[in-house]
Amino acid sequence: MLKLLIEQSIIAANNSIKMKFKQVVMTVFHLGLSVFFLTSCQPEAPEYSAYLFAYFTGNGPGEEQVRYAISKDGYHYRALNDNQPVINSKEISESGGVRDPHILRGPDGKFYMAVTDLYVPEMGWENTAMVLLRSLDLVNWTHSVIDIPQTYPDNFGDVNRVWAPQTIYDKDAGKYMLYWSMRHNQDADIIYYAYANPDFTGLESEPKQLLFKEGACIDGDVVFKDGKYHLFFKNEDADAKGIMLAVSDKINEGYEVLEGYVDQTDDAVEGSGTFQLIGTDQYILMYDLYTSGKYQFCVSDDLQHFKVIDDDISMNFHPRHGSVILITQEEMDRLMEKWGTLSVLVLGAKNDMVKVHNIEMDDATVILPVKPTTDLTQFDPMFQVLPGVEVTPSGKQDFSQGPVAYTFTMDGKAKNAEVSVRIAGNPVLSGFYADPEIIYSEREQKFYLYPTSDGFHGWSGKYFEVFESEDLTNWSNKGIILDLTTDVSWANRNAWAPCAIEKQVGDDYKYYYYFTAAQKIGVAVADNPTGPFTDSGKALIDFKPEGVRGGQEIDPDVFHDPRSGKNYLYWGNGYMAVAELNDDMISIKKETIKVITPDKTFREGTEVFYRDGKYYFMWSEDDTRSPNYRVRYATADSPLGPLDIPEDNLVIEKDPAQGIYGTGHNAVVYSKANDQWYIVYHRFNKPNGINMGDAAGFNREVCIDKLSFDANGAILKVQPTLAGIAPLKNE
Repeated sequence: MLKLLIEQSIIAANNSIKMKFKQVVMTVFHLGLSVFFLTSCQPEAPEYSAYLFAYFTGNGPGEEQVRYAISKDGYHYRALNDNQPVINSKEISESGGVRDPHILRGPDGKFYMAVTDLYVPEMGWENTAMVLLRSLDLVNWTHSVIDIPQTYPDNFGDVNRVWAPQTIYDKDAGKYMLYWSMRHNQDADIIYYAYANPDFTGLESEPKQLLFKEGACIDGDVVFKDGKYHLFFKNEDADAKGIMLAVSDKINEGYEVLEGYVDQTDDAVEGSGTFQLIGTDQYILMYDLYTSGKYQFCVSDDLQHFKVIDDDISMNFHPRHGSVILITQEEMDRLMEKWGTLSVLVLGAKNDMVKVHNIEMDDATVILPVKPTTDLTQFDPMFQVLPGVEVTPSGKQDFSQGPVAYTFTMDGKAKNAEVSVRIAGNPVLSGFYADPEIIYSEREQKFYLYPTSDGFHGWSGKYFEVFESEDLTNWSNKGIILDLTTDVSWANRNAWAPCAIEKQVGDDYKYYYYFTAAQKIGVAVADNPTGPFTDSGKALIDFKPEGVRGGQEIDPDVFHDPRSGKNYLYWGNGYMAVAELNDDMISIKKETIKVITPDKTFREGTEVFYRDGKYYFMWSEDDTRSPNYRVRYATADSPLGPLDIPEDNLVIEKDPAQGIYGTGHNAVVYSKANDQWYIVYHRFNKPNGINMGDAAGFNREVCIDKLSFDANGAILKVQPTLAGIAPLKNE
């Protein structure tokens, strides 16, 4: 009887209207009861117009959370919600942190996310669970946690890693397949799979091995193309790591590993993700260069041969292992309505006068810091915007009287902003640099600045550059002067904190460059302040002075004593050591080594100079990742001490009112042109550094301010500035 009533209802409905709904609701009234039936049909293929990137940002507190970014073209990505989480990890996970977010759009039109349940600050690199999430709109998610050892204690009770789960729809089975890597005890990590239950809250059965190969493998990513399943994964063999590819005719078995690696870098990589570019046959393979804090994008037509396209990619965030899916205009509008800000539309400014790394923006204002010589009366920011965004007004505007009102419009929706242009002398270098050393060349009658090349995750830079200036404000990059990977035989990592000195030899000059590499100190020599520098062939300092326990052999400083004519090298992290250099300037007199650590505030970054009969010793206190990183000083009557530490010996520190943090690791230079001393130091990037966590410590920028003394020679505390200094010729 019920079946008959249903059939009659369907016939009546079809006779009254030609239904085109994807879902048909059949209501049957019988004996006073209401019965509802819902049948789901395959949704029509969506019309995609944008991209959603789900990612996390790092291993520190608050960083292991899901964040979103969007793109209109698959190349330029902007963080939603000001790069803050869109899902609270503490609400969905057992650990309090989640990593490696992977989102899938199912054939039913719903969204499925899988993440690693792991909080590294407390758990290290061992965990036992993953989180499954479900959503209808990419905004609101329900979740469930699967703890593998608890769920399958017989065969998986000793699992201590459950990493990087992903989901793919098995069209033959009509089910969602999850795959991820696991480790038993200390065995190799293996990629497993299992099918999700119908409501995507758990697994149908215990996991099975998906990929069979010798050695460890993690971070699987399966893509179906041309009748084949392509499984990208990270090979974790100790002597050969990188992204590899396995191919199969079936989704859950038979994967054959192809020879070679598909990643296009020598850097350590993990977390590959693949997506197709809208309206093309091209695919993007992206992966996490986790030791350098970067992402690499490659393009391919066949998923086997890849070309790097990093120069075409831009982001205003630093992602870790994530995934990209295609989204519709309606979905993008929904995400923008929830988390969109002005920073999504405005990528930056292309005018060369703008200091692009220091642009400040909220949802109603934009502040463009510009070089001191900028004409504010007729200035065109040349805004760089997301594809499809219209900007009004256009062309040159008068910013000398205050902000100018701008409108940024995308897809018919407008955002208004007050745009200000402000002169900013600091930072003096464009880009990320730190640990500055500066000299004045008598031969060239110019200043030369030798910094650490910064912006590399975990201080992993491998080369040094030099900058030249006549006025201390306009600096030109003269290029790389020493590359550890090609010019140094005894170290190939961690190029840090150099120093330099000019020495007259007869009628000519030599330039000696002391540098940190792999926590050792080396020396290179050149005939010009811009190099090329030739390494001596071995480390100069690769040992701890007698009695020193702990610390690192880093941060050299070279000093010529104008009284005695002797030359000294200072170094140390956790301790300050000094030794006299031999006449060759590339070796030390080991019998002269002395430890002269000032006090418990000493951390690193020694700087020594001579003024009016006094020897000044400067050093950095705290950690370079700390907003409180700052400089202190002492004086002495000899380059070997003992040190006299003033009661009030703070030289420079943060100024939160100006958004200046992490002011430290300095150098000092004297200008005869105006009888003025200057302090050169690094700080956190402004405005982003204070919100970057530990990453602020390797995304630093170089600044210069005046250094002054009282009548007794005491250093007056320096006020760090945004304006910087005026060119020497204008003082």
